[in-house]
Order: sequence, then C-alpha cells, then structure tokens
Amino acid sequence: MNVKQTTVNAIRVLSAEAIQKANSGHPGLPLGSAPIAYTLYADALKFNPKDPKWHDRDRFVLSAGHGSMLDYSLLYLFGYGLTKDDLMNFRQLGSKTPGHPEYGHTVGIETTTGPLGQGIANAVGMAVAEAHLAATFNTPEYKVVDHYTYALCGDGCLEEGISYEACSFAGTHQLGKLIVFYDDNDITIEGNTDITFKEDVGARFEAQGWQVLKVDLVSTPDNLPAILDAINAAKAETTKPSIIICKTLIGYGTPLVGQAKCHGAPLGEENLAKMKETLGWPCKEAFEVPQEVLDHCAEAGAKGAKAEEEWKAMFAEYAKAYPELARKYDAYFSDEMPDLAANEDLFKFEKPMATRQTSHVVLNKIAALVPNLIGGSADLTPSNLSNMKDTDTVKYGDFSAENKAGKNLHFGIREHAMAAITNGIQVHGGLRGYCSTFFIFSDYCKHAMRLSALMNLPVTYILTHDSIGVGEDGPTHEPVEQLIALRSIPNMKVYRPADGKETAAAYISALTGTAPTALVLTRQNLPQYENSGLAALKGGYILEDCEGTPDVLLIASGSEVEQCVQAKALLAAEGKKARVISMPCMEEFEKQSAEYKESVIPSSVKARVCVEAASPYSWYKYAGDKGELVCMNGFGASGPAGKLFKLYGFTAENVAEKARISMAK
Repeated sequence: MNVKQTTVNAIRVLSAEAIQKANSGHPGLPLGSAPIAYTLYADALKFNPKDPKWHDRDRFVLSAGHGSMLDYSLLYLFGYGLTKDDLMNFRQLGSKTPGHPEYGHTVGIETTTGPLGQGIANAVGMAVAEAHLAATFNTPEYKVVDHYTYALCGDGCLEEGISYEACSFAGTHQLGKLIVFYDDNDITIEGNTDITFKEDVGARFEAQGWQVLKVDLVSTPDNLPAILDAINAAKAETTKPSIIICKTLIGYGTPLVGQAKCHGAPLGEENLAKMKETLGWPCKEAFEVPQEVLDHCAEAGAKGAKAEEEWKAMFAEYAKAYPELARKYDAYFSDEMPDLAANEDLFKFEKPMATRQTSHVVLNKIAALVPNLIGGSADLTPSNLSNMKDTDTVKYGDFSAENKAGKNLHFGIREHAMAAITNGIQVHGGLRGYCSTFFIFSDYCKHAMRLSALMNLPVTYILTHDSIGVGEDGPTHEPVEQLIALRSIPNMKVYRPADGKETAAAYISALTGTAPTALVLTRQNLPQYENSGLAALKGGYILEDCEGTPDVLLIASGSEVEQCVQAKALLAAEGKKARVISMPCMEEFEKQSAEYKESVIPSSVKARVCVEAASPYSWYKYAGDKGELVCMNGFGASGPAGKLFKLYGFTAENVAEKARISMAK
C-alpha cells in the first residue's frame, strides 16, 4: 500500500476512532469522502498550516458540518497544531474538536457549519469576496488576490432551500473560482434519499449556470487521479462555478457500508475493528498513525509555506510598483477604522425623515470614509435605500458577472442566502459586509443571523419598514414579534433609532464593534431631536428631562419616542414631571455600569410607561411592578399608518393616560 492510500485510510481511521471514543458523531461522511479531502489537501489546496490566516490561501468549507471529524483529521495530519489528545477529546466540553466546526474556536476552520446549507452559502460569499478583491487590487503583472474557495456538501445541504438560493446567485454572477464537491451517497438520517430527493442534481446545477463534473468513487472507491483531474477541470473553467459530483459509499470499509446506520452513530468496536482489517490498517494502538503519513502530509504544508513566501516576495514588488494600491490593500485587511464618532457631518439632520432615509444618508457618508464596505439588498434597494450612490469622485458600481469591482450587491429575492453570503464575505477578510431587506423578512434570514452572532462577525443588517407603520400592506408585512426574536440572540445588537443622529450612532456601533448589528428602521417620517446623538451608543439615555425627580419615566425606541415626547408635554400641562428615555439598543444599555443605568432609570421612580409598536416581551424588566406597556399584543391590520397607530393606542394621549394609571398605583 502506497503512502497516499495509507493517508486516505488514516483520515478514515482517525475519524472513526474519535467518534467511537466519544460515543457520538457522524462517521459515514468522513469514511466516504476521505479520498476527496485527501486529494484536495495533498494536491490542490493552497495553504500554510504555520500561517492559517494567510490572506491568499484557498478556503475550504465543510458545509456538511456533521462530518466534522473529517476536518479535524485533516487539520491534525496536515500540521495545523491539533494533537492526538484533541482528537481523543472529540465532542467533549472545552475541547478544540467540538461536535460541529466552529470558526474562531479551532485553528484552520474557515466558518461555523452544521446547519445544512449555511456552509455552501458562506462559500459563495467567500468567492464573492475573492472576486471583488481581485478586481480591486490585481494588475496585469501582479495577482495579489488569486485563490479558490472549495466546499464539501452532501444531500442534506442540497435539499435545503438556502442552497438553491446561493447556488443560483453564484451561477448568475459567474463565480468561476468556487468549486463544490457533492458527496453523493444517497443516504440521510431517515434512509435512502429516494424517499425525498430524486431530482437530477447535475441538470439543476447546469440550469443555474454551473459546470458539472462527475467522479465515480463507488466502482473505484479511492480513485485519486480522477478526483484531481476533476479539480483541474474545475479550475480551467473560469466563467462558471463548478460542482464535482462524487458518487461515494457512505461508511466505506465497514460492515455498515451504504447504510443509514453509519450516518449519525458510532460504528461500534466490532465494526471499527473489522474496518481496520478491511483497510489493512497497520497500527495497533488507537490514534496511532504511521510516521510516513505525517511526513507525507508535512510535504503539502511545506509546499504551502513556500507558496506564501513567494506571494510575500511578489507583494513586496507590487508595493514598489503600486504603492497606493498596496497601502489600500493593507488598510482593507486591517482593523483600522476612521474616527466616525468625531465626524460631525454624520449627525447633521434638520427636517423630519424616515430612519430608512437617514440610514441612506449616513451609509453613503460612511461609504466615502470606509472604502471596503460592500453590500446590498434582497431586491428591495428602492425601498430599503441600501445602495451606495456614485458621486463625481467615487464610483461604486454594481457587482455583476461583468463588473466584479462593483460594491453594490443585488442578492435577488433570496433573503436566507443573502445573510449567509454576507457572513461568507465578512469571514473571508478584507471587506465589511452589510445586507438589507424588510424587517418582516428577517425571519427568512434568522439562522444566518444567528451564525453571525455565534461567529462574532460584525455584519450590518439594514432592516426597514419596522412596524405597523408599514400600513396598507397589512399584517403579513407588519413586524410584531421580530424585535424580541432578534434581541433574544446572544451577541446580536439591535438598534431601533428614533432619528437621524441615533441612526448615525447605530452605524458607528455596527462598524466599530465585533458583533452583528441589526438596524431596525421606519418607513414613516420622524422628527429630529435636539438632544439625541452619540449618547445612543450607550443604548439608552435621557432624551428630555424635567426639573428634580421625575414623577414618571416614559421609555421608548424608534418611532414611538415621538409619542413619549408629546405625552411629556401633555403631562407637564397638568403639573406632572416626566422624563423621556430613548432606548435604541437594549443590548448596549445592559452593558453600561450599574451607576449609569440607575442615573437613567432610577429605581426609586416606579411609575413608568414603556412604548414600542411591537411585542411587549422585551419591556417587562424596564416597566417594573407598577409600569404600564403600550405595545402590540396581536397582529396588525391593513390601513393607513396614522389610523393604525391610533387604533392600537400609539398616541400621545394614550401614553399620557397610561402614565396617569402608573402614577396612581
């Protein structure tokens, strides 16, 4: 047995042993896909395990993240620093080898995967980033951005709707440096895919503008030359993404080959022993690997290290020939950010405007200051106002098959893929990604938004048409429960600004933070407040106060701040003292010191009214035991926004009445 075949089997054995020791995991995919993964890492992938964040490395995404031991076996063998102990602690608390691949947790993992279809959409985003950066920085003499994005998916990924959305986008935009391996083994948890999935996958991808290649790994299970030929053919096609359909045997080498039993459960000691015997595995001890395998894998790493040194030498020459481009490149890949908070121009608003309009103003001012901003909308740009507009001095353009230098992305009506693609753009490095849709459709984005938070990706979500203010479109388009849903995601910041200056603060928070931020914006016009501004960075602050201790606190976010300001005036005419507190971002407010929070919401003032045209569940902790709520306790209706606000009690008069009730308790 030659060293290549032994290395393929090492991937299989290590994966099966770790899963068996953990008594948990998915051995089927690693056993069937081992030759694909080996060929990619040994013969095609450009990587340097000593510098896993090298900008021009190829990216590999295991979209079928349940097969995570495939990733960990590769990272161990090819020198990324994982140890035998790490493999032996697979799926254990605190280990570097969690149940599904986690970005930022394990070195060499490019993105968090597991929820099926997310990884392939992330890979599309990475390919977008590579294409855009290449169009921005490459010159005829120097290709400083020149790498591929690979993904490995299974039947589950391709059954998920997100994969249709993302792959259609990739084909339309001719992302020729995206290569997807499809582990076609005909098995999911419930059994043979014939019960759910009979479509011609190749025809589907051809219809979406992809090159389709096929490799038979059933009649010849470890046909390494055929896999490499397919990779080379994929690279030769520069105007289409490629899918390599690999017909494989799930659980190859075991008595459970071809059965659903080996998809998501350990093989069992007896079957593991039989697998080693069938494969002719030479090592007796668990997690033992022949030295020749480790030496062989080290050769690939050394080749990658040499490639990086050559790239660095090229970049040095590039910097001499194109110093401005080189400085711009370095700025793109740094964490540098201009001092946006000190930029007074971002806070200049006078006339009433919808916060979707103030967002557009701020976005375009920031785009001139942050050149690596890229993003767009799910076919709603005229409504979301999420585009960067060309000026006399700056041309942003539209990203397309013909113009990959464009910064405005048109995602089409693909909200779920849009969010996951933006995650891929962000996690790739070099770019700051944002995306946009109606707030109601954040439900379609939700899982990708959750992964933004899990990965600490500072993606900006521009979500407009935020309440019953949508009006005539009716309850199907009027968000009610979405605010509480997003606020419940750990590590997600949700900003609902009350005016232009709060909108500017929200953008500053989004672009200078390390977590995703949702900007929840109105369709209807709102006033501009004299005392709003950078205080919004604290999440909640006193917008309008009274002399001495207030009798009642009026707390609101977004458009409902206006009713609180008006109610304060009504109460003042009665001799009642009210404090108006704007609460654009609860997450940021909760990060403040106890002293600051007490200064804004004094515990001694029990009379409170919390106002928001959405579900009340966010507000109970601020209302306290004597507070009143003016919120939505059901769905909205179709009608003019003004009439809806009156119908559901979002008026100054009703807020004032609730204040009287609270004060009387």
